[in-house]
Amino acid sequence: MRAFPRVLLLLLLAAPGLAGAFVAKDIRVEGLQRISAGTVFNYLPVKPGDEVGAHNVPAVIRSLYKTGFFKDVQAWREGDVLVIEVVERPAIAQIEITGNKSIQTEDLMKGLRDAGLAEGRTFNRSLLAKIEQELRRQFFNEGKYGVVLETRVTPLERNRVAIDIDIKEGKTARIRGVSIVGNRSFSDEELLDAFQSRPGGWLAWFTKEDQYSRQKLAGDLETLKSFYLDRGYLKFKVESTQVTLSPDKKDIYITINVREGDVYTLSDIRITGDLVVDAEEYFPLIHLRRGEPFSRRAVVDSTDRITEKLGEMGYAFANINHIPEVDEEKKTVSITFYLDPGKRVYVRRIDIKGNTRTRDRVVRREMRQMENAWLSNSKLKRSRERLQRLGFFEEVILETPAVPGSTDLTDVVVTVKEKPSGSLAGGVGYSQNQGISFTASVTEDNFLGTGKKVTMALNTSSYNTHYQLSYFNPYATIDGISRGFNLSYRKTNYDELNVSDYSTDRSVASVNYGVPVSDFNRLSASFAFEFIDLRLGDLPPTEIVDFVDTEGDSYRDFKLTVTWRHDSRDSAIFPTIGNRQTATFTLTVPGSDLQFYKFYYTFRHYIPVYQRFVFSAKADLGYGDSYGNTTALPFFEHFYAGGVKNLRGFKSNTLGPRDSTGDPYGGTRKLTGGVELFMPPPFEEFSDTLRLSAFLDAGNVFADRIEWDEIRYSVGVGATWLSPMGALTVSYGVPLNDKDDDEVENFQFSFGSVF
Repeated sequence: MRAFPRVLLLLLLAAPGLAGAFVAKDIRVEGLQRISAGTVFNYLPVKPGDEVGAHNVPAVIRSLYKTGFFKDVQAWREGDVLVIEVVERPAIAQIEITGNKSIQTEDLMKGLRDAGLAEGRTFNRSLLAKIEQELRRQFFNEGKYGVVLETRVTPLERNRVAIDIDIKEGKTARIRGVSIVGNRSFSDEELLDAFQSRPGGWLAWFTKEDQYSRQKLAGDLETLKSFYLDRGYLKFKVESTQVTLSPDKKDIYITINVREGDVYTLSDIRITGDLVVDAEEYFPLIHLRRGEPFSRRAVVDSTDRITEKLGEMGYAFANINHIPEVDEEKKTVSITFYLDPGKRVYVRRIDIKGNTRTRDRVVRREMRQMENAWLSNSKLKRSRERLQRLGFFEEVILETPAVPGSTDLTDVVVTVKEKPSGSLAGGVGYSQNQGISFTASVTEDNFLGTGKKVTMALNTSSYNTHYQLSYFNPYATIDGISRGFNLSYRKTNYDELNVSDYSTDRSVASVNYGVPVSDFNRLSASFAFEFIDLRLGDLPPTEIVDFVDTEGDSYRDFKLTVTWRHDSRDSAIFPTIGNRQTATFTLTVPGSDLQFYKFYYTFRHYIPVYQRFVFSAKADLGYGDSYGNTTALPFFEHFYAGGVKNLRGFKSNTLGPRDSTGDPYGGTRKLTGGVELFMPPPFEEFSDTLRLSAFLDAGNVFADRIEWDEIRYSVGVGATWLSPMGALTVSYGVPLNDKDDDEVENFQFSFGSVF
């Protein structure tokens, strides 16, 4: 039983002639449940042996309240013992959030933790208002101004509580109007063109451009400022911004008040500092002209180009300052570029991390930055791009940590994240005639981590039997000369492939070599021996019968193929910039049973256009003919069009000329192409594995010459998903000018799995 309540203790200690101060020989803490006595003693300003009195008892009480652990603290004296009784605040046993859709629970929980509310922590009811304010702030940033929060605190056993937060988000407020006041030189439409915050168009459900957020508007104001500064309006200023919410909290109107100011022109350009080379070598990098409006963007870009040039010479940490001098009277600006290249930096060592499977030498041979050489930023960039184009790695990171104790040495640390390099590619088809068919091939692009490619193919469908074994070593020599071998056998019934009624048995043995011309270009040549047996079907077309009568039905040919490849893409998977081109010329050498040649050219180009949107253009050109004693290009060497690889929306191989029986016959000329806009998925968690697209395909194959009025067109949408089982590509195409003989197939897909 306590002797005195806390207040009486203070009165006694303060009253002269009564108990007065005393020396606490011991301190006892009562009422503890979860918190240890040691924790309490750590916060106490007194310890056993100290004098306790009116001068320090209030500090004892305050120190324990400040911890936030207790909702009540009392103290009294029992003889020479100071007794402290506490009532602990409850602990948070669990927090459950329901009803949230636009913000993930993990993100909300992080915001609560930052505000001091998390499982295991002490619960303070006064903190709830702060918590609700933090949650509302997060939803306001998403445009959810009508959000309603209901918080319930349920007591549990052992002095614990459960917190349930039910969220009713309501509808997202939409931007209905954005207006700019004070602009005289440019219209609202011109200024708002680059804004991310704007009234929504027909793609607003996807782009979310009509959803308001404070961060997005701040970025738009910086875009607006840059627009004016890049056109000479040096004193441009955003005076104020008003964001108005409608009474029903569904519509938002934004008004931006600006002051344009005068246009300043460029009067002079100077270069000073430690130039390293003659100043004349820098001026072509400075894209500014005297007498033209001053542009901050041009100044920054020029600075970057000068920095890149110094980086090429080993000055990797060069510092370039641009100093403007403004003449207010003449409304002109002179710019001075001050160069401080610093010390030339050398690479001491290249370290490779994360390659648990791929051997070090496979990574090192793609590096264009060498050890003991100047550090070059462009060579580092090129090295990273070459590693990404290998297709062995999901991610490649290059870092340049300084060598401790040195000011001119650095290491290059290459960190890779490996991905499966083998693939099990399959094709599944169905038709009323042939039912289900299946094809498969096993390819290992990084065999045993050596970078060598090994392929084993097997096809057991009703129309095709195919066996293949190939080997390719991209670095047969240290200089990058490649060598490969191929053995294959294919038995194909073409009547089941939407083309003419015939079948072939084809055996091939080949060897190929390649030579690197530059980092982006490569020449290769192959020599192959082909043995082909041709068999006519039950109802062969007259075109094939005539060919067999003239040339026979068994051929032994020696093929020489020369190929040029160019690849400047930033990645082999989902590229965003660069292009890939391939030109192939095939010739059967004199002495072959069939004498013909074929030329084939493919082109794929990628351009980033907006955020993660990528524009792509493609073209495929083919041409073939015979020479010598052969009367025409063999029909089994014809080009075909239609299908998921070129003209989506049309059935595979069905476009172009037809034989006497009405089946697709292919052609000696091919022209296909198209444009495509790749878009990121609406869900951020799929941004690295899913890409959407809208496309326009065009083209056809022709017998003797290209007939422009026979070009077919199709439009549609597609998606590529890098699923755990492999790459899945689907498309839905709609032909725009199909004719009676064309075979339409709107939905198409291809699938391959990786291991």
